[in-house]
Amino acid sequence: GVLLLELFTGKRPTDSMFEGGLTLHRYTKMALPERVMEIVEPSLLMEPEDSNSNIENVGSRRAKAEGCLAAVLSIGVSCSMELPGERMDMRDVVADMCTIRNKFLGIRISDNVLMFTVDLLN
Repeated sequence: GVLLLELFTGKRPTDSMFEGGLTLHRYTKMALPERVMEIVEPSLLMEPEDSNSNIENVGSRRAKAEGCLAAVLSIGVSCSMELPGERMDMRDVVADMCTIRNKFLGIRISDNVLMFTVDLLN
């Protein structure tokens, strides 16, 4: 969970901003979902140069990216809960991460393929 938070925020739990009870976990949790774009590592938000882009496509891609980023960070928060019993089950993490990936890439796969992926973890 903490690794996801580090990767997607560009922050480390040991950064100087995390003092006085503020942690990477709390920082992220407080921002979700409304302020996700404020805490995401800026390099993740760079748009590829595409001469065929129009304002509508850019807005649509940005909205999809925002939803996916919020979902990934939410998983990171769930997986970094202090008590192990409160953390998300890894099978659910894999299933959710696959769903987020497919949504982001615009891919729709069958449940059988997803079940196969989850079964590999057993």
